[in-house]
Amino acid sequence: MNATAQWAGMLREATTWILPIIFAVTFHEAAHGFVANRLGDDTAKREGRVTFNPLKHIDPFGTVLLPAVLFISSGFLFGYAKPVPVNFRNLNHPRLDMVWVALAGPAINIVLATIVAFAFHALPLVPADAAKWTADNLKNAFLINIVLAIFNMMPIPPLDGGRVAVGLLPRVLAYPLSRLEPYGMLILIGLLILLPVIGAQLGLNLDVISAILRTLTGYVISALLFITGNA
Repeated sequence: MNATAQWAGMLREATTWILPIIFAVTFHEAAHGFVANRLGDDTAKREGRVTFNPLKHIDPFGTVLLPAVLFISSGFLFGYAKPVPVNFRNLNHPRLDMVWVALAGPAINIVLATIVAFAFHALPLVPADAAKWTADNLKNAFLINIVLAIFNMMPIPPLDGGRVAVGLLPRVLAYPLSRLEPYGMLILIGLLILLPVIGAQLGLNLDVISAILRTLTGYVISALLFITGNA
């Protein structure tokens, strides 16, 4: 195989990951903006973020670099787009509506994963020369959307699960949790990357968070495959 063919093969393989990630995070963020707009805050709409145009949502670190580092270091794949701006004070019922806005992202990812799972049944109709590429895209899209939904439901702000927790917990607990938001991504990077690395140096398995997320992801994968007749 010559160099040109090798590069073409690598590019073809890369698209089976890049395209699903871009679509997953784009729909995730657009869903936040759409629900926020419906519930009274038009900040995202005014800034052009209630759209399925990926160029409006892609974040170089979160959409490209972080997924690559996580996948290489822990085998766990996660990415995110630029957060959609939401002014929660503009919502009709700020605390409760914040929960619905936060849930919209993971919910659309589960919907997408379900659609993809149903699409598996159409693979025999795909032309032979495109069958493997299409199958790889569908498999990766199925996995990425589920991982994105599960990961984002971790109860750490600014992840969606953190926002849900802040909206549902009593104020005495919600307030201190909400104050973690500026440090949320640093906490996540520490838990997912630094802690396992330190553990490996000490001969300990400290990759607990990734193990929990992989277990939950496995349950959701099994459930959706069963529901869509792929089990």
